[in-house]
Amino acid sequence: MALIGRVGKRLRRIIQRPASVELTRYEALLPAVGEQEPDVKRLSDAELTEAASRLRQEPEFGDEQLTRLCALGREAARRALGERAFDVQLLGTMGLLTGHVVQMATGEGKTLAGALAAAGHALQGRRVHVISVNDYLARRDAEWMRPVYDLLGVSVGWVEPALTAQERREAYSAQVCYGAVSEIGFDVLRDRLVTRVDDLVQQPPEVAIVDEADSVLVDEARVPLVMAGSVDAGMADEEVAKIVRRLRLGLHYETDPDGRNAWLTSAGASVVEKALGGIDLYDESGSDRLAAVNVALHAHALLTRDVDYLVRDGKVQLINASRGRVAQLQRWPDGLQAAVEAKEQLPPSDRGEILDSITVQALLARYPRVAGMTGTAVAVAEQLREFYELEVAVIPPNTPTIRDDRPDRIFSTPSRKLRAIVAEIESVHETGRPILVGTQDVAESEELADKLAKAGLSCVVLNARNDAEEAAIIAEAGKYGTITVSTQMAGRGTDIRLGGADGSDHERVAERGGLHVIGTARYPSSRLDDQLRGRAGRQGDPGSSVFFASLNDELVLAHAPDVPDGIEADEDTGEITDPAAQRQLNHAQRVAEGVDLEIHRNTWRYTRLIEHQRSRLLQHRDEVLRTDLARRLLAETEPDRCAELEEALGEQALERVCRELMLYHLDQLWADHLAFLTDVRETIHLRALAKETPLDEFHRVAIPQFQKLREEARQRSVKTLAEAKIGDEGVDLAAAGVRRPTSTWTYLVQDNPFDSDAEQALKKVRGMLRKKRN
Repeated sequence: MALIGRVGKRLRRIIQRPASVELTRYEALLPAVGEQEPDVKRLSDAELTEAASRLRQEPEFGDEQLTRLCALGREAARRALGERAFDVQLLGTMGLLTGHVVQMATGEGKTLAGALAAAGHALQGRRVHVISVNDYLARRDAEWMRPVYDLLGVSVGWVEPALTAQERREAYSAQVCYGAVSEIGFDVLRDRLVTRVDDLVQQPPEVAIVDEADSVLVDEARVPLVMAGSVDAGMADEEVAKIVRRLRLGLHYETDPDGRNAWLTSAGASVVEKALGGIDLYDESGSDRLAAVNVALHAHALLTRDVDYLVRDGKVQLINASRGRVAQLQRWPDGLQAAVEAKEQLPPSDRGEILDSITVQALLARYPRVAGMTGTAVAVAEQLREFYELEVAVIPPNTPTIRDDRPDRIFSTPSRKLRAIVAEIESVHETGRPILVGTQDVAESEELADKLAKAGLSCVVLNARNDAEEAAIIAEAGKYGTITVSTQMAGRGTDIRLGGADGSDHERVAERGGLHVIGTARYPSSRLDDQLRGRAGRQGDPGSSVFFASLNDELVLAHAPDVPDGIEADEDTGEITDPAAQRQLNHAQRVAEGVDLEIHRNTWRYTRLIEHQRSRLLQHRDEVLRTDLARRLLAETEPDRCAELEEALGEQALERVCRELMLYHLDQLWADHLAFLTDVRETIHLRALAKETPLDEFHRVAIPQFQKLREEARQRSVKTLAEAKIGDEGVDLAAAGVRRPTSTWTYLVQDNPFDSDAEQALKKVRGMLRKKRN
């Protein structure tokens, strides 16, 4: 009977939790953790720290060590935070220690589970980076968990933009270091440009524990982090921007249903050519102006103010599509960035030569061990397995979720849907229940707030305009009678407690049904839907959620516009109850998820080769940085010149000069190689017209070019060494042309924001056919 029970339990787990790691092994350890609790409680603080330090003698954690760590960690949390870790939090800790992405519901204590896992890795002698989605959460969690780490004898630090190089070095030298994914990535890029070992801030990576893993590993995966060096201000074609502003959709240009491409019609091409003085855009002589027209048209037709970006403090600020808030330090590629600035009649921002870049996916690939935690991992289990070789472990909630997830309410038009949303808010607000409304973008959040004001309802709006106040607003979103209107995923990392931040009014709110969550449309991913729903029903609290949708929402129009015939709406309200409407909505979302997955795959197909090349070059660069390889290589070719310089400068100075020369030329050639690959990537779709596979063609061009780099760097270094002049202060490298950028800065760039290769090729075919017909 016991065997049948175990088999039945496993079957239920498989059915209920697809793509989930078996937890039986970890669950079996929990009684042993509980048995140790009385003995561990009797330890003094010093004895508890000493007991944790004894785990350092274990090279790997077996069941006995996992049990001991969880018992000590639970007691450390009880003393330091007044929180006794639940069994499910310890399950999460074990899942993280064994290299999985653990799915834990909102409010179930992921932060503590992550801290205990980080401490466990540190006690095994590994350096741990706890990677979060933003700087605020990194600092908050490091400071919050520090007393737990102190009791376990583990040092902790964090990195944020304001830190100096020395402060960063100290933070990374701690056994556990917290940081935003962008900040850690930028430090990797900066370290790749140093010319002295002492200037490095990071040590070789060992363990990454990723908070909000779905956001970091999936949503941010194809957003490259960039290190740029000063060149000049980006210049957009102002004349072209003025012309494009006058063009009209349907007459002068068309867009595809996905909103990823825009192209001129024959009438539009004629208008533009005439306005530019009668040039032929499609002749070779007009190719530069055609490129400027295309990028200006993209900025005009496909990027919408208050949806894709804000204009704030005289600058264009991108909005993160998956989180609905300003994407700090993020920008589009220089041409598109400058075009949007010209569209909004703003001064151009600095343009830089890209010195190096790295995608988030490549950044995580540097770590030998990766684990993660989030509230919604199962929905991206396929991508986590495909791109990171990570499996999902679903941790059950400590208290069963009793949230009432109501069926979607679907309407014929967005306007009727909006009226129904306002009516829903009015009705629920009368009961005193707090309400959280998740909107699609800034413009929609402000339109809804305006409608609520006209209905006499006061609300707090959280969007990209006031995202600095996010934590404070979300912390109070559970207060009696509060209406909070927010874009996308409000307050990741911040729990909404019933009764407000202090929970003082918890019972009053709970008695009325808890937090009510309203979605104003289905998101392009079911995972984002689930994240919004998960704001309610925290730790067994009551709550409810409902999504409103329209068959004319952007999601449906873009991904499933062919609505079946015979679907009828109520004449008075416009509401649709036909099950076919729900099927159409679900289909649109599945198509959107498929498109995003294919874009992710397509990006990785190209960047995988670039990352392989970068890895090989960095191995060589690191050897040049840390040894006398540069001097030996140059002495082989120019023995007399090296002997002359050694006599004049001394052996150590000569070694430093050779190292700086070769590092300079390696870095310059890599920057040139990246620019070359960008040009190849942007034109590779033309190869598709010749029936060649774009990816194969990209490899055919990129590999031979890379193989020349090391030899080219040596030859350039030899030439510079031969021409360099010796002055009173040694070799004048600057006069020999060895000049690094006067300033550098980091940012994130929206890689390939519109086109896949197939879309690019299709667009070119359309353009060529139109040209031939006219």
